[in-house]
Amino acid sequence: MDFARDETQDDVAGVAADLLARDLGDEDLWRAMAGADLLSLALPERLGGSGLGVAEAATVLTEVGRSAARIPALATIGFGVLPVLALATASQQDSLLDGVSGGAVLSAALAEPGRPFPGRPGATATATDGGYAVTGSFVAVPYADRARYVLVPTDVGVVAVDPKADGVTSRISPSAVGDPEFSMRLDGAVGMLLGDGTDGADAVATLYRLALAGIAAYADGLLSGATELTARHLSERHQFGKPLATFQAVAQQIADVYVTARTLHVAALSSVWRVSEGLDAADDLDVTAYWIAAELPPAMRVLHHLHGGIGVDVTYPLHRYSSTAKDLARLLGGASYRLDLVGARCSSI
Repeated sequence: MDFARDETQDDVAGVAADLLARDLGDEDLWRAMAGADLLSLALPERLGGSGLGVAEAATVLTEVGRSAARIPALATIGFGVLPVLALATASQQDSLLDGVSGGAVLSAALAEPGRPFPGRPGATATATDGGYAVTGSFVAVPYADRARYVLVPTDVGVVAVDPKADGVTSRISPSAVGDPEFSMRLDGAVGMLLGDGTDGADAVATLYRLALAGIAAYADGLLSGATELTARHLSERHQFGKPLATFQAVAQQIADVYVTARTLHVAALSSVWRVSEGLDAADDLDVTAYWIAAELPPAMRVLHHLHGGIGVDVTYPLHRYSSTAKDLARLLGGASYRLDLVGARCSSI
């Protein structure tokens, strides 16, 4: 296996990093990302895309995470575009992905109340005139207010539902970083079942697999960016006539975070690589999800500590990084839940 970025991925990362460094507002940045074709990399050429794969899309998410930009990139690309491409028929793709290259937002409902990423969804879907009627409750649905479609895991497979359709009730819920997040209740809301519906459980697993790969890539960039921000602060901030970075206790703490960041980097790369190659990525994804839930928030707390008083300023960039880390850990179900999944997998070998 070779985890090194190829020339195309390097070019993608360069374009994304350049845009993210321009200090644009959230909406301007999102339009710029669309204008640079970064949202449509994985789309087929008939839809205005480049026909690239999971690895290239993940490269964009890593760079967005590195700057902790508050744009719906993870929801649209990781939770929407990639699962639709993997599951939907060509005609369904044409319908669901229309407008994405211009900045349309997609999302997915990955958690039911008390049940993150449920292998056996509690939501039900019944064939009806015009599609499948879905009934169920979901929490932590990002950007449901802007999404053209939300992908919903059900007992028969993944159904794409318009969040403004009849039978859908959305209620905004708080998030640490302040990005729009919603609880959704569907009561017979009619949507489109992705694919031919022959294996609903596999379709749901595919949605989760791609969503987790997207989260892994995004979290990798998130911790890397926060670590780089802190390292710059420690090299520039002086105390007793010396840079903070020269103090042994400070150096030890930033070194610990660096080790955590590099471990997450390897785990994320392995997960994304296996998914992009069509290999079984279940072990890697479970381990990576646990590492994000268990180690990412504590690492952010250390970085806050190393910033001193600046670290608790909500207008300082580190606040975006640490708050996003909290939201990712919550979306994944927390460290204990993820450890249980890893333990169950180990005990079944």
